Amino acid sequence: MYRYDSYDQAMVEARVAEFRDQAERRLAGAMTEDQFKPLRLMNGLYLQLHAYMLRVAVPYGTLSAVQMRMLAHIARKYDKDYGHFTTRQNLQYNWIKLEDAADILADLASVEMHAIQTSGNCIRNISADQYAGVSADEVTDPRPWAELLRQWSSFHPEFTYLPRKFKIAVIASPEDRAAMRLHDIGLELVERDGAIGARVFAGGGMGRTPMIAPEIRDFVAESEIISYLEACLRVYNRYGRRDNKYKARIKILVHEIGVDAYRHQVEEEFAHMNTLGLDPPPAELERIRACFAPPAYEAGLPTEVDRSDPDFALWHDTQVAPHKVPGYAIVNVSLKPVEGIPGDATSAQMDLMADLAERYSFSELRVTHAQNIVLPHVPVRDLPAIWAALDEAGLGSANLDLINDIIACPGLDYCSLANARSIPVAQKIAKRFADPAKQRDIGELKLKISGCINACGHHHAGHIGILGVDRKGVENYQLLFGGSGAQDVSIGKIIGPGFDEDGVVDAIEKATNLYLSRRAEGERFVDTYRRIGMEPFKEAIYG
Repeated sequence: MYRYDSYDQAMVEARVAEFRDQAERRLAGAMTEDQFKPLRLMNGLYLQLHAYMLRVAVPYGTLSAVQMRMLAHIARKYDKDYGHFTTRQNLQYNWIKLEDAADILADLASVEMHAIQTSGNCIRNISADQYAGVSADEVTDPRPWAELLRQWSSFHPEFTYLPRKFKIAVIASPEDRAAMRLHDIGLELVERDGAIGARVFAGGGMGRTPMIAPEIRDFVAESEIISYLEACLRVYNRYGRRDNKYKARIKILVHEIGVDAYRHQVEEEFAHMNTLGLDPPPAELERIRACFAPPAYEAGLPTEVDRSDPDFALWHDTQVAPHKVPGYAIVNVSLKPVEGIPGDATSAQMDLMADLAERYSFSELRVTHAQNIVLPHVPVRDLPAIWAALDEAGLGSANLDLINDIIACPGLDYCSLANARSIPVAQKIAKRFADPAKQRDIGELKLKISGCINACGHHHAGHIGILGVDRKGVENYQLLFGGSGAQDVSIGKIIGPGFDEDGVVDAIEKATNLYLSRRAEGERFVDTYRRIGMEPFKEAIYG
């Protein structure tokens, strides 16, 4: 993992002191809420329906055991004993008091964490593949590049006040586990003629106008990636709309002027940027890479484990992914128990995951964009012990990528922007499909729920997506089919009129029953939908 140097630590501590003064002035009445709002948002502090919400940055989803324990401590001391892991690989606290906010930021700074640039019209938390560094299919570890981008984008003087928020994802595998092409900029690290570089995609995003990022350049040399991103951002910053926040994202700019025109502008800017020496010296990237050196793996560990316990075997088949080092495995910890709140973890559960990471995974954890947790370096021999501990703590669900592995935003239960509740719908669906045999019979089905058009629940990218809307004061849920955030990226389409809470659950059951009756050998739900089209599903649901 990356460790702060003196510059990182000084920067974070200075921000804590600055915000403490700002919060004290607000509490004393020396600032109005309107004056305070842009200052608190620069520190990830939102005012939600019931309380302040603090969004904590987890760069590229990587956490140490020490950091996870601090998150647990903050949940116990300052919140209602839990935290919510988000689709941006961050963590949110929903019940923060303003008078505690600076103390929380100081606690975070003590373990090399912060909430900087988790809000505002700036470059947000850099996201990445949760299997980075341990997956056999990657061409290189993308985390050093994600860390370099974090440093480049933090307090960037030119990109602190962009037309709108800006999100970047980095992957290095042909399997996209980070919804890379649904970001403002997506980088896929690739190898060409023995050299590492990046395919660059720009203009993706969800929200009220979902778009898939087109390819802007098929290869940028490793030594020029920062300059090229500077060019991409400069063009957006220059021409992105500031008169209408709904049309201010880079996806609108790329769409309106066209991919070729945007690419031409970027290439012209890049030709100039490339003469300015903005790319870091190779030694700096090597310094960062050294922080991500592989841990001290043991050689000769067993590669098989006793699977005689059927409950363990089920969990093993579902939650454990292959590791690039023989004798090790990747463990996916589900934060989606039946009738639980997707992405929530209590302080006790966070402490347990920290303990397991410390004991079995070289003290490292990852947050996934699907609101789960990964232990990336687990000896195969220790899988039964980990499963037993997780199961006892309510973290042993075996539902990865199944219908109950639901992504859901906080919705109208917490969010001031939401039009409808997401959490109760997720709970009802999970209860309806609680039977593990039923989940496995359906197979891979990525279900995603948003409580408003802003799409924090990624509903556009769900094999089945649910969008909560307000219909004359009544919560109404639209169904979308056919989306994907993976390498087969696509945007879901609304199937027809919406439903109430119970009606949308019934509609999903009808849709999955049709799928089971019409699927071909080896087809997922989304494959069957793409093959037979919308009409059979509409007939099954609406009659």
